[in-house]
Amino acid sequence: MKQLALLTLTLTALVSSTLTFAHAESAPLTRSQVRADLIRLEQAGYRPTANDLNYPADIQAAQEKVAAQNAAQIGQQRAVESMGGTQERGSSDAGKPSAQTPARSIYFGQ
Repeated sequence: MKQLALLTLTLTALVSSTLTFAHAESAPLTRSQVRADLIRLEQAGYRPTANDLNYPADIQAAQEKVAAQNAAQIGQQRAVESMGGTQERGSSDAGKPSAQTPARSIYFGQ
C-alpha cells in the first residue's frame, strides 16, 4: 500500500511539474513584442487596411517573408558559430596610429 501511495505521489508531482513548465512557455506577449512583430510584417510588405480584399493571402505572404529572414539569420549565426568564431560586429582600430598626448609631469612643468 505504501508503494502505491509513493508511486501515485511521484506521478502526481511529475505531471504537475510538466504542466507548470508547459504553461510557462505560453506566456502572453507584451505590447512591445506585438508592436515589433507588426513592424517586421510591415517591412516585409504587409499593409494593414480596413478594406483589404486579399487579407489572408497578404499577411501570410508577409509572415513567410519574415520567417525566411529569421531562418536566414539563424543559419548565418550557426555557420559562424560552427567555425568557432563569433559574428563580427562593430569596427576595429587595428592599424590606426595612436594619438598619444605628451605626459605631463608635476616635477618638470611640462
